[in-house]
Amino acid sequence: MTSSLSGMNETNQASTATVKESTIRMMTRLAQEHNAVNLSQGFPNEAPPMLLKLALAHAVLSGRPLDQLEQSSVTTEESLIKSLTDLLVTTTAASTTDDTGFTSLLTSTPSDVLNQYSPPMGRLDLRSSISEYYQRFYDYHVSPDDITVTLGATEAFASALRTVGRPGDKCVVLEPFHELYPSQCKIFYLEPVFVTLREEGNCWKYDPQELEDAVRHARILILNSPHNPTGKVFSRQELQHIVHLCTRYDVFLITDEIYEHMCFDQHHHYLIPKEFPEMKSRTLVCNSIGKSASATGWRLGWCLHPSHLSDSYRGIHDQLAVMSPHPMQYATLSYLKLPTTYFDGLAAKYQQRIHTLSDALLLAGFQVIVPQGAYYLFVGYRNVPALAGMTSMEAAMYMLKTIGVACVPGDNFFGKLSDETKNKYLRFAACRSNEDLAEAIKRIAKLTVHK
Repeated sequence: MTSSLSGMNETNQASTATVKESTIRMMTRLAQEHNAVNLSQGFPNEAPPMLLKLALAHAVLSGRPLDQLEQSSVTTEESLIKSLTDLLVTTTAASTTDDTGFTSLLTSTPSDVLNQYSPPMGRLDLRSSISEYYQRFYDYHVSPDDITVTLGATEAFASALRTVGRPGDKCVVLEPFHELYPSQCKIFYLEPVFVTLREEGNCWKYDPQELEDAVRHARILILNSPHNPTGKVFSRQELQHIVHLCTRYDVFLITDEIYEHMCFDQHHHYLIPKEFPEMKSRTLVCNSIGKSASATGWRLGWCLHPSHLSDSYRGIHDQLAVMSPHPMQYATLSYLKLPTTYFDGLAAKYQQRIHTLSDALLLAGFQVIVPQGAYYLFVGYRNVPALAGMTSMEAAMYMLKTIGVACVPGDNFFGKLSDETKNKYLRFAACRSNEDLAEAIKRIAKLTVHK
């Protein structure tokens, strides 16, 4: 028994020993140190919609849901501004007679709710609103009882892995991948098994036989579409094949759908449980407002989980995170009710930025496969004279220190391929403001000088 436990501990230690600091966030830190334009980490530097910020401010200052305030139900920017103004006037008046300021406002509040714990699974009105969101965009009904509000999509994903995975289980990860996937697998002592997306013409494709060979012995398959870092949007035909494999080999599917509203041209995002009802009992859908609302710092996400897994998922979520921040939960109600035109506009906005940046990269000699969605460019750099003989980390550091543009080395996105393949790509995020992109393009043009 002692020998068996010792062997297990050694395996577990070996698994977690390979988990390291995020390379993406390291590049962000270095971008700040070197005053580089940060095209490494995928977060916008534009503000969330004003309605969300006003709703958050109101939640924090009042501490109460709007329908519990004396004012009528607040649903517009104008009425939120008026309500906030009334709160601030109250605060200012209080501060003329004593030094308590905001303390007077808070102590005058009969019961502060929104700055305190919420139920671990999330506010019922928010979960109901998420349910309505899926009805609106996908004509898909999901019960609020099968929705858990999480600490961003990252925790949604972690709780999903722990719910359906057990130490030693195999988890299929398509590479190139976001670094989160294999790292979280290792944290939970799952074994990532990599299946490679390869360049074919002007798109990325997987080998169906390679995928089946991997899924045959797996417990979980992770799917991210639109895909980070390649921008691939999986077609319905590809999804049909993935669904066939999952049902044939009794595999759970965990989907990461944070770029769902960023599909370009004729490409379309499919919600697996809606399109393939046979997958409803084995699919966990992870999502977040971070990318679509330009609110990555809010850490507000959710997971749709099968009914038979709801209790397990919520228990794990409760022990991992307790809850998502309550004020952000309340403000997210406003996000979910934004007009459809807001969500439709995301694809056009980011596709324009993708095109602008890709044109500059092409001029500098990079090899570009035009993304079908999301807001990343995963480009080959071997034809750029200044970078040709470098590893991807060396190329990324050259871009950072000499050119003044931060990106992510391509080897960060692979777990199986040879060094030769890993060391041919860089990832650029086109989610920054137009002003930042213009400055980055100006700096990228210097590559033609540094030959």
